Amino acid sequence: MFSRLRKDIQVVMERDPAAKSPLEVILCYPGFHAVLMHRFAHAFYRRGWFITARLLSHVCRFFTGIEIHPGAKISEGLFIDHGSGVVIGETAEIGHNVTIYQGVTLGGTGKEKGKRHPTIGDNVVVSVGAKVLGSFTVGKNSKIGAGSVVLKEIPPDSTVVGVPGKVVARNGRKVADAGEDIDLRHDLLPDPVADMMACLQTKIKNLEKRISQMEENHTLPVQPPCEKEQVCDGCLL
Repeated sequence: MFSRLRKDIQVVMERDPAAKSPLEVILCYPGFHAVLMHRFAHAFYRRGWFITARLLSHVCRFFTGIEIHPGAKISEGLFIDHGSGVVIGETAEIGHNVTIYQGVTLGGTGKEKGKRHPTIGDNVVVSVGAKVLGSFTVGKNSKIGAGSVVLKEIPPDSTVVGVPGKVVARNGRKVADAGEDIDLRHDLLPDPVADMMACLQTKIKNLEKRISQMEENHTLPVQPPCEKEQVCDGCLL
């Protein structure tokens, strides 16, 4: 128990530059408190003391703003940064050295019984406000961008952004190689929407250039400007 407690404190010290001392982590970090309380609640849950387990979970949510169902399976090295609004469902499974930021939901998509929450692989980073919904696996060493909604399985070493979440390549480079430090730079994720807008702008400029050349060569009739105050159908064409 004490070995795991030291590991939980070390995780916070390694991944949060704001942490100044182990004592500060013990007294002032709700993510640390939530993980510690969950270990007790999960032990009661496994022994069939469901009311006691849920009561501990409820008390933890009241004090930390983090709701972890006592049935969730959490491995070592979980770091919940800030943590307010984090929800982790009953059948969720979290691998080693996972980082979760505030507002994240690991939830289900219906009322079905059995496995209905996601499985998060090792070394995964789930950024602010991301929603991972359904019974599927997020592969190890992956990163989920802020505000993304993930609804299907994610292969290992992937970067996911958007609503719904889409896998976006990062120049063929893995997000985090095995054995290296966890890549926490979730502010440098690619933006497929912005890339598409830039592509459309480039195409529009090319089309405008071609139209101007055709008008100069008198191969395309030039329409006179509309004198009406309101936009008419001809102007829209």
